[in-house]
Amino acid sequence: MPYTKRRRLVSSAVAVALGATALAACGSSSDDEPQAGPVSLTYWTWAPGMDKVVDLWNKGPGKKEQITVTVKKQASGDTLVTKILTAHKAGKAPDLVQAEYQALPTLVSNDALADIADSVGDAKGKFAEGVWQQTTLGTDAVYAVPQDIGPMMFYYREDLFKEYGLSVPATWEEFAETARKLKKKAPDKDLTTFSANDSGLFAGLAQQAGAQWWTTSGDKWKVGINDAATKKVAEFWGGLVKEGAVDNQPMYTPAWNKALNTGKQIAWVSAVWAPGTLTTAAPDTKGKWAMAPLPQWNEGESSTGSWGGSSTGVTTDSKNKEAAAKFAAWLNTDADALNALAKESGIYPASTSAQLSGAFTSPPEYFSNQPDFYEKAAGIAKTTAPSAWGPNVNVAYTTFKDAFGAAAKNKSDFTAALDTMQQDTVADLKKQGFGVAE
Repeated sequence: MPYTKRRRLVSSAVAVALGATALAACGSSSDDEPQAGPVSLTYWTWAPGMDKVVDLWNKGPGKKEQITVTVKKQASGDTLVTKILTAHKAGKAPDLVQAEYQALPTLVSNDALADIADSVGDAKGKFAEGVWQQTTLGTDAVYAVPQDIGPMMFYYREDLFKEYGLSVPATWEEFAETARKLKKKAPDKDLTTFSANDSGLFAGLAQQAGAQWWTTSGDKWKVGINDAATKKVAEFWGGLVKEGAVDNQPMYTPAWNKALNTGKQIAWVSAVWAPGTLTTAAPDTKGKWAMAPLPQWNEGESSTGSWGGSSTGVTTDSKNKEAAAKFAAWLNTDADALNALAKESGIYPASTSAQLSGAFTSPPEYFSNQPDFYEKAAGIAKTTAPSAWGPNVNVAYTTFKDAFGAAAKNKSDFTAALDTMQQDTVADLKKQGFGVAE
Protein backbone atom coordinates (compact mmCIF):
# COMPACT_ATOMS: atom_id res chain seq x y z
CA MET A 1 0.00 0.00 0.00
CA PRO A 2 1.34 3.48 -0.82
CA TYR A 3 2.47 5.29 2.32
CA THR A 4 0.09 8.22 1.82
CA LYS A 5 -2.97 5.98 1.68
CA ARG A 6 -1.80 3.98 4.70
CA ARG A 7 -1.24 7.15 6.71
CA ARG A 8 -4.69 8.46 5.77
CA LEU A 9 -6.40 5.27 6.92
CA VAL A 10 -4.43 5.04 10.14
CA SER A 11 -5.04 8.67 11.01
CA SER A 12 -8.76 8.11 10.56
CA ALA A 13 -8.37 5.16 12.95
CA VAL A 14 -10.83 2.96 11.15
CA ALA A 15 -8.36 0.70 9.42
CA VAL A 16 -6.93 0.50 12.91
CA ALA A 17 -3.27 0.72 13.71
CA LEU A 18 -4.54 -0.04 17.19
CA GLY A 19 -2.49 -2.48 19.20
CA ALA A 20 -2.64 -6.17 18.42
CA THR A 21 -4.60 -5.87 15.19
CA ALA A 22 -2.52 -3.17 13.52
CA LEU A 23 -2.78 -3.12 9.78
CA ALA A 24 -0.09 -4.72 7.77
CA ALA A 25 0.46 -3.42 4.26
CA CYS A 26 -3.00 -3.70 2.77
CA GLY A 27 -3.70 -4.28 -0.88
CA SER A 28 -5.84 -2.24 -3.20
CA SER A 29 -6.53 -2.84 -6.85
CA SER A 30 -3.73 -0.49 -7.81
CA ASP A 31 -1.16 -2.74 -6.09
CA ASP A 32 -1.84 -5.82 -8.20
CA GLU A 33 -0.04 -6.99 -11.26
CA PRO A 34 -2.84 -7.60 -13.80
CA GLN A 35 -3.17 -11.26 -14.64
CA ALA A 36 -2.89 -12.01 -18.33
CA GLY A 37 -5.59 -14.20 -19.77
CA PRO A 38 -8.67 -15.67 -18.05
CA VAL A 39 -9.27 -14.94 -14.36
CA SER A 40 -10.97 -17.32 -11.91
CA LEU A 41 -12.49 -15.90 -8.70
CA THR A 42 -13.99 -17.59 -5.65
CA TYR A 43 -16.94 -16.04 -3.78
CA TRP A 44 -17.95 -17.07 -0.25
CA THR A 45 -21.63 -16.33 0.37
CA TRP A 46 -24.60 -17.64 2.32
CA ALA A 47 -27.32 -16.13 0.10
CA PRO A 48 -29.61 -18.86 -1.31
CA GLY A 49 -29.60 -19.24 -5.07
CA MET A 50 -26.45 -17.15 -5.53
CA ASP A 51 -25.03 -19.72 -7.95
CA LYS A 52 -27.91 -18.97 -10.33
CA VAL A 53 -27.24 -15.24 -10.10
CA VAL A 54 -23.53 -15.73 -10.72
CA ASP A 55 -24.35 -17.83 -13.79
CA LEU A 56 -25.70 -14.64 -15.38
CA TRP A 57 -22.28 -13.08 -14.94
CA ASN A 58 -20.34 -16.10 -16.15
CA LYS A 59 -22.44 -16.40 -19.31
CA GLY A 60 -22.59 -12.65 -19.97
CA PRO A 61 -20.23 -9.90 -18.78
CA GLY A 62 -17.85 -12.41 -17.22
CA LYS A 63 -17.46 -14.31 -20.46
CA LYS A 64 -16.66 -11.10 -22.29
CA GLU A 65 -14.22 -10.01 -19.60
CA GLN A 66 -12.76 -13.53 -19.22
CA ILE A 67 -13.59 -13.43 -15.50
CA THR A 68 -15.24 -16.55 -14.07
CA VAL A 69 -16.72 -16.60 -10.56
CA THR A 70 -17.30 -19.77 -8.53
CA VAL A 71 -19.69 -19.70 -5.57
CA LYS A 72 -18.74 -21.51 -2.37
CA LYS A 73 -21.76 -21.67 -0.02
CA GLN A 74 -21.01 -20.76 3.61
CA ALA A 75 -22.69 -20.32 6.97
CA SER A 76 -23.58 -16.74 7.86
CA GLY A 77 -22.89 -14.43 10.79
CA ASP A 78 -19.95 -14.82 13.16
CA THR A 79 -19.22 -18.31 11.82
CA LEU A 80 -18.31 -16.90 8.41
CA VAL A 81 -16.32 -14.00 9.87
CA THR A 82 -14.23 -16.45 11.90
CA LYS A 83 -13.68 -18.65 8.84
CA ILE A 84 -12.59 -15.68 6.73
CA LEU A 85 -10.12 -14.49 9.36
CA THR A 86 -8.71 -18.00 9.79
CA ALA A 87 -8.25 -18.35 6.03
CA HIS A 88 -6.72 -14.88 5.82
CA LYS A 89 -4.11 -15.68 8.46
CA ALA A 90 -3.00 -18.51 6.20
CA GLY A 91 -3.09 -16.23 3.16
CA LYS A 92 -5.87 -18.32 1.64
CA ALA A 93 -9.02 -16.19 1.90
CA PRO A 94 -11.30 -16.25 -1.17
CA ASP A 95 -11.38 -13.37 -3.65
CA LEU A 96 -14.84 -12.20 -2.62
CA VAL A 97 -16.91 -12.47 0.55
CA GLN A 98 -20.43 -11.61 1.61
CA ALA A 99 -20.20 -9.63 4.84
CA GLU A 100 -22.81 -8.11 7.11
CA TYR A 101 -22.28 -4.41 7.63
CA GLN A 102 -21.51 -4.78 11.32
CA ALA A 103 -18.73 -7.28 10.46
CA LEU A 104 -16.83 -4.88 8.20
CA PRO A 105 -14.79 -3.13 10.94
CA THR A 106 -13.64 -6.52 12.26
CA LEU A 107 -12.54 -7.63 8.81
CA VAL A 108 -10.89 -4.29 8.03
CA SER A 109 -9.05 -4.10 11.35
CA ASN A 110 -7.62 -7.54 10.62
CA ASP A 111 -6.53 -6.40 7.14
CA ALA A 112 -8.81 -8.95 5.48
CA LEU A 113 -10.65 -6.52 3.17
CA ALA A 114 -9.07 -4.44 0.42
CA ASP A 115 -9.83 -0.81 -0.36
CA ILE A 116 -11.61 -0.96 -3.73
CA ALA A 117 -12.43 2.75 -4.01
CA ASP A 118 -10.48 3.11 -7.25
CA SER A 119 -12.56 0.37 -8.88
CA VAL A 120 -16.10 0.97 -7.56
CA GLY A 121 -16.18 4.58 -6.40
CA ASP A 122 -18.61 5.60 -9.14
CA ALA A 123 -21.18 3.19 -7.68
CA LYS A 124 -21.75 5.54 -4.73
CA GLY A 125 -24.66 7.31 -6.42
CA LYS A 126 -26.61 4.04 -6.65
CA PHE A 127 -27.14 3.90 -2.89
CA ALA A 128 -28.61 5.99 -0.10
CA GLU A 129 -25.94 7.98 1.73
CA GLY A 130 -26.50 6.20 5.04
CA VAL A 131 -26.14 2.82 3.32
CA TRP A 132 -22.96 3.67 1.39
CA GLN A 133 -21.41 5.08 4.57
CA GLN A 134 -21.52 1.64 6.15
CA THR A 135 -19.04 0.31 3.58
CA THR A 136 -16.60 3.23 3.89
CA LEU A 137 -16.45 3.26 7.70
CA GLY A 138 -16.38 7.04 7.53
CA THR A 139 -13.17 7.20 5.45
CA ASP A 140 -12.43 7.84 1.78
CA ALA A 141 -11.79 4.14 1.36
CA VAL A 142 -14.43 1.68 0.12
CA TYR A 143 -14.29 -1.77 1.66
CA ALA A 144 -17.35 -3.37 0.04
CA VAL A 145 -20.32 -2.72 -2.23
CA PRO A 146 -23.74 -2.68 -0.50
CA GLN A 147 -25.91 -5.65 -1.46
CA ASP A 148 -29.05 -5.80 0.63
CA ILE A 149 -30.48 -3.70 3.44
CA GLY A 150 -33.08 -3.97 6.18
CA PRO A 151 -34.68 -0.56 6.73
CA MET A 152 -36.94 -0.68 9.77
CA MET A 153 -40.68 -0.10 9.67
CA PHE A 154 -43.83 -0.38 11.76
CA TYR A 155 -46.26 -3.22 11.01
CA TYR A 156 -49.74 -3.33 12.46
CA ARG A 157 -53.04 -5.21 12.20
CA GLU A 158 -55.11 -2.72 10.23
CA ASP A 159 -58.40 -4.41 11.14
CA LEU A 160 -57.72 -4.51 14.88
CA PHE A 161 -56.43 -0.94 14.99
CA LYS A 162 -59.77 0.07 13.49
CA GLU A 163 -61.71 -2.16 15.88
CA TYR A 164 -60.04 -0.64 18.97
CA GLY A 165 -60.05 2.92 17.68
CA LEU A 166 -56.25 3.16 17.45
CA SER A 167 -54.28 5.50 15.22
CA VAL A 168 -50.95 4.62 13.62
CA PRO A 169 -48.34 6.29 15.88
CA ALA A 170 -46.17 8.93 14.21
CA THR A 171 -43.96 9.40 17.28
CA TRP A 172 -42.66 7.09 19.98
CA GLU A 173 -44.69 9.04 22.54
CA GLU A 174 -47.81 8.21 20.52
CA PHE A 175 -46.61 4.61 20.31
CA ALA A 176 -46.51 4.39 24.10
CA GLU A 177 -49.99 5.95 24.39
CA THR A 178 -51.29 3.50 21.77
CA ALA A 179 -49.93 0.58 23.81
CA ARG A 180 -51.63 1.89 26.97
CA LYS A 181 -54.90 2.57 25.17
CA LEU A 182 -55.01 -0.96 23.81
CA LYS A 183 -54.35 -2.41 27.29
CA LYS A 184 -57.29 -0.48 28.69
CA LYS A 185 -59.63 -1.62 25.94
CA ALA A 186 -58.36 -5.21 25.68
CA PRO A 187 -56.28 -6.25 28.73
CA ASP A 188 -55.55 -9.65 27.18
CA LYS A 189 -53.80 -8.09 24.17
CA ASP A 190 -50.44 -6.39 23.66
CA LEU A 191 -49.41 -3.86 21.08
CA THR A 192 -46.08 -5.67 20.72
CA THR A 193 -43.23 -7.21 22.70
CA PHE A 194 -39.74 -6.18 23.68
CA SER A 195 -37.59 -9.08 22.56
CA ALA A 196 -34.30 -9.32 24.42
CA ASN A 197 -32.97 -12.00 22.08
CA ASP A 198 -32.75 -9.56 19.16
CA SER A 199 -29.68 -7.37 19.58
CA GLY A 200 -29.93 -6.28 15.93
CA LEU A 201 -33.41 -4.85 16.54
CA PHE A 202 -32.22 -2.84 19.52
CA ALA A 203 -29.14 -1.64 17.61
CA GLY A 204 -31.40 -0.43 14.79
CA LEU A 205 -33.64 1.45 17.21
CA ALA A 206 -30.59 3.09 18.76
CA GLN A 207 -29.28 3.95 15.29
CA GLN A 208 -32.55 5.71 14.48
CA ALA A 209 -32.23 7.73 17.69
CA GLY A 210 -28.79 8.95 16.63
CA ALA A 211 -26.59 6.54 18.57
CA GLN A 212 -22.91 6.16 17.67
CA TRP A 213 -21.78 3.00 19.44
CA TRP A 214 -18.24 2.93 18.05
CA THR A 215 -16.35 6.03 16.94
CA THR A 216 -12.68 6.94 16.81
CA SER A 217 -10.59 9.49 18.66
CA GLY A 218 -7.15 9.89 17.15
CA ASP A 219 -5.76 6.37 16.94
CA LYS A 220 -8.14 4.94 19.52
CA TRP A 221 -11.63 3.49 19.56
CA LYS A 222 -14.30 5.24 21.60
CA VAL A 223 -17.27 3.17 22.77
CA GLY A 224 -20.59 4.96 23.30
CA ILE A 225 -23.06 2.12 23.72
CA ASN A 226 -24.53 3.85 26.77
CA ASP A 227 -24.67 7.26 25.07
CA ALA A 228 -27.62 9.59 25.55
CA ALA A 229 -29.42 8.42 22.41
CA THR A 230 -29.26 4.74 23.38
CA LYS A 231 -30.20 5.48 26.99
CA LYS A 232 -33.31 7.20 25.68
CA VAL A 233 -34.25 4.06 23.76
CA ALA A 234 -33.49 1.78 26.73
CA GLU A 235 -35.48 3.91 29.17
CA PHE A 236 -38.41 4.07 26.77
CA TRP A 237 -38.71 0.31 26.28
CA GLY A 238 -37.77 -0.49 29.87
CA GLY A 239 -40.55 1.78 31.08
CA LEU A 240 -43.15 0.12 28.83
CA VAL A 241 -42.10 -3.35 29.96
CA LYS A 242 -42.09 -2.38 33.65
CA GLU A 243 -45.61 -0.94 33.53
CA GLY A 244 -46.87 -3.89 31.48
CA ALA A 245 -47.86 -1.78 28.48
CA VAL A 246 -46.05 -4.21 26.17
CA ASP A 247 -45.08 -7.86 26.50
CA ASN A 248 -41.57 -8.93 27.51
CA GLN A 249 -41.38 -12.28 25.69
CA PRO A 250 -38.81 -13.12 22.97
CA MET A 251 -39.72 -13.29 19.31
CA TYR A 252 -39.45 -16.23 16.91
CA THR A 253 -40.91 -18.74 19.35
CA PRO A 254 -44.09 -20.84 18.95
CA ALA A 255 -45.74 -18.61 21.57
CA TRP A 256 -44.83 -15.46 19.65
CA ASN A 257 -46.09 -16.93 16.38
CA LYS A 258 -49.37 -17.82 18.05
CA ALA A 259 -49.71 -14.32 19.53
CA LEU A 260 -49.38 -12.79 16.06
CA ASN A 261 -51.62 -15.33 14.38
CA THR A 262 -54.43 -15.00 16.92
CA GLY A 263 -54.29 -11.23 17.33
CA LYS A 264 -52.95 -11.30 20.87
CA GLN A 265 -50.17 -9.04 19.60
CA ILE A 266 -51.32 -6.56 17.00
CA ALA A 267 -48.14 -4.76 15.91
CA TRP A 268 -44.49 -5.45 15.22
CA VAL A 269 -41.47 -3.16 14.95
CA SER A 270 -39.50 -4.90 12.22
CA ALA A 271 -37.77 -4.40 8.86
CA VAL A 272 -38.57 -4.65 5.16
CA TRP A 273 -38.16 -8.43 5.23
CA ALA A 274 -41.07 -8.85 7.70
CA PRO A 275 -43.62 -10.13 5.13
CA GLY A 276 -41.66 -13.36 4.75
CA THR A 277 -41.63 -13.92 8.51
CA LEU A 278 -45.32 -13.10 8.89
CA THR A 279 -46.22 -15.51 6.11
CA THR A 280 -44.88 -18.33 8.26
CA ALA A 281 -45.62 -16.99 11.74
CA ALA A 282 -49.16 -15.67 11.17
CA PRO A 283 -50.60 -17.35 8.06
CA ASP A 284 -54.21 -16.81 9.14
CA THR A 285 -53.83 -13.02 9.16
CA LYS A 286 -52.70 -12.58 5.56
CA GLY A 287 -54.09 -9.36 4.07
CA LYS A 288 -54.89 -7.90 7.51
CA TRP A 289 -51.58 -6.15 8.14
CA ALA A 290 -50.29 -2.80 6.92
CA MET A 291 -46.88 -1.14 6.99
CA ALA A 292 -45.99 2.42 8.00
CA PRO A 293 -42.79 4.36 8.76
CA LEU A 294 -41.17 3.81 12.13
CA PRO A 295 -42.41 6.22 14.82
CA GLN A 296 -40.06 9.21 15.26
CA TRP A 297 -38.56 10.70 18.39
CA ASN A 298 -39.59 14.19 17.35
CA GLU A 299 -42.66 15.11 15.35
CA GLY A 300 -41.89 15.91 11.75
CA GLU A 301 -38.61 14.02 11.61
CA SER A 302 -37.96 11.25 9.09
CA SER A 303 -35.35 8.68 10.02
CA THR A 304 -35.09 4.92 10.31
CA GLY A 305 -32.60 2.33 11.52
CA SER A 306 -31.31 -0.84 9.91
CA TRP A 307 -31.95 -4.41 10.99
CA GLY A 308 -29.92 -6.71 8.79
CA GLY A 309 -28.19 -6.29 5.47
CA SER A 310 -24.92 -7.29 3.86
CA SER A 311 -22.30 -6.29 1.32
CA THR A 312 -19.80 -7.80 -1.10
CA GLY A 313 -16.13 -7.26 -0.26
CA VAL A 314 -12.84 -8.09 -1.95
CA THR A 315 -10.16 -9.65 0.25
CA THR A 316 -6.58 -8.53 0.53
CA ASP A 317 -5.52 -12.08 -0.36
CA SER A 318 -7.07 -11.87 -3.82
CA LYS A 319 -4.55 -11.81 -6.66
CA ASN A 320 -7.15 -10.21 -8.92
CA LYS A 321 -8.69 -7.41 -6.86
CA GLU A 322 -9.67 -5.24 -9.81
CA ALA A 323 -11.52 -8.13 -11.49
CA ALA A 324 -13.17 -9.05 -8.18
CA ALA A 325 -14.28 -5.45 -7.61
CA LYS A 326 -15.72 -5.33 -11.12
CA PHE A 327 -17.87 -8.37 -10.32
CA ALA A 328 -18.92 -6.96 -6.91
CA ALA A 329 -20.10 -3.74 -8.57
CA TRP A 330 -22.00 -5.64 -11.28
CA LEU A 331 -23.67 -7.95 -8.76
CA ASN A 332 -25.09 -5.08 -6.75
CA THR A 333 -25.87 -2.44 -9.38
CA ASP A 334 -26.79 -4.27 -12.61
CA ALA A 335 -30.55 -4.46 -13.19
CA ASP A 336 -30.55 -8.11 -14.32
CA ALA A 337 -28.34 -9.14 -11.42
CA LEU A 338 -30.53 -7.35 -8.89
CA ASN A 339 -33.72 -8.87 -10.30
CA ALA A 340 -32.12 -12.30 -10.03
CA LEU A 341 -30.98 -11.59 -6.46
CA ALA A 342 -34.54 -10.64 -5.52
CA LYS A 343 -35.96 -13.75 -7.17
CA GLU A 344 -33.37 -16.33 -6.17
CA SER A 345 -32.07 -14.97 -2.87
CA GLY A 346 -35.11 -13.06 -1.60
CA ILE A 347 -33.13 -9.93 -0.79
CA TYR A 348 -34.27 -6.33 -0.58
CA PRO A 349 -31.65 -4.52 -2.66
CA ALA A 350 -29.47 -1.72 -1.37
CA SER A 351 -29.49 -0.15 -4.84
CA THR A 352 -32.13 2.59 -4.84
CA SER A 353 -33.04 2.08 -8.50
CA ALA A 354 -33.80 -1.60 -7.92
CA GLN A 355 -36.19 -0.90 -5.05
CA LEU A 356 -38.95 0.17 -7.44
CA SER A 357 -38.32 -2.18 -10.36
CA GLY A 358 -38.51 -5.83 -11.26
CA ALA A 359 -39.73 -7.89 -8.32
CA PHE A 360 -40.66 -4.72 -6.42
CA THR A 361 -43.26 -3.29 -8.76
CA SER A 362 -46.04 -5.16 -6.94
CA PRO A 363 -46.47 -5.75 -3.19
CA PRO A 364 -45.58 -8.95 -1.33
CA GLU A 365 -48.42 -11.44 -1.64
CA TYR A 366 -49.00 -11.27 2.12
CA PHE A 367 -49.53 -7.49 1.76
CA SER A 368 -51.69 -7.56 -1.37
CA ASN A 369 -54.02 -5.16 0.47
CA GLN A 370 -51.27 -2.50 0.38
CA PRO A 371 -50.41 -1.93 -3.31
CA ASP A 372 -47.89 0.81 -2.51
CA PHE A 373 -45.90 -1.38 -0.08
CA TYR A 374 -42.59 -1.17 -1.94
CA GLU A 375 -43.10 2.45 -2.91
CA LYS A 376 -43.37 3.28 0.79
CA ALA A 377 -40.45 0.98 1.59
CA ALA A 378 -38.20 2.75 -0.92
CA GLY A 379 -39.06 6.12 0.59
CA ILE A 380 -38.29 4.84 4.08
CA ALA A 381 -35.02 3.25 2.97
CA LYS A 382 -33.74 6.64 1.80
CA THR A 383 -34.02 7.92 5.38
CA THR A 384 -31.65 5.30 6.81
CA ALA A 385 -29.57 6.91 9.54
CA PRO A 386 -25.76 6.52 9.57
CA SER A 387 -24.42 3.66 11.65
CA ALA A 388 -21.21 3.30 13.64
CA TRP A 389 -19.92 -0.26 13.98
CA GLY A 390 -16.74 -1.43 15.70
CA PRO A 391 -14.43 -4.44 15.73
CA ASN A 392 -16.21 -6.39 18.49
CA VAL A 393 -19.92 -6.17 17.71
CA ASN A 394 -20.24 -9.85 18.61
CA VAL A 395 -19.28 -9.13 22.22
CA ALA A 396 -21.76 -6.26 22.52
CA TYR A 397 -24.54 -8.40 21.03
CA THR A 398 -23.84 -11.35 23.33
CA THR A 399 -23.88 -9.10 26.39
CA PHE A 400 -27.13 -7.53 25.19
CA LYS A 401 -28.85 -10.90 25.14
CA ASP A 402 -27.62 -11.74 28.63
CA ALA A 403 -28.10 -8.38 30.34
CA PHE A 404 -31.28 -7.27 28.60
CA GLY A 405 -32.67 -10.80 28.76
CA ALA A 406 -32.49 -10.69 32.55
CA ALA A 407 -33.79 -7.11 32.71
CA ALA A 408 -36.77 -7.87 30.47
CA LYS A 409 -37.64 -11.02 32.39
CA ASN A 410 -37.40 -9.28 35.77
CA LYS A 411 -38.80 -5.95 34.52
CA SER A 412 -35.74 -4.26 36.00
CA ASP A 413 -33.60 -1.28 34.93
CA PHE A 414 -32.73 -1.38 31.23
CA THR A 415 -30.12 1.39 31.61
CA ALA A 416 -28.15 -0.78 34.03
CA ALA A 417 -28.14 -3.51 31.37
CA LEU A 418 -26.89 -0.92 28.88
CA ASP A 419 -24.02 0.01 31.21
CA THR A 420 -23.09 -3.68 31.36
CA MET A 421 -22.93 -3.76 27.55
CA GLN A 422 -20.66 -0.72 27.60
CA GLN A 423 -18.33 -2.18 30.23
CA ASP A 424 -18.03 -5.59 28.58
CA THR A 425 -17.38 -4.10 25.14
CA VAL A 426 -14.65 -1.76 26.41
CA ALA A 427 -13.03 -4.53 28.42
CA ASP A 428 -12.94 -6.81 25.38
CA LEU A 429 -11.36 -4.13 23.17
CA LYS A 430 -8.62 -3.61 25.75
CA LYS A 431 -8.12 -7.38 26.08
CA GLN A 432 -7.64 -7.62 22.32
CA GLY A 433 -4.99 -4.90 22.44
CA PHE A 434 -6.96 -2.02 20.92
CA GLY A 435 -6.40 1.49 22.16
CA VAL A 436 -9.56 2.78 23.85
CA ALA A 437 -10.38 6.42 24.52
CA GLU A 438 -12.11 6.81 27.86
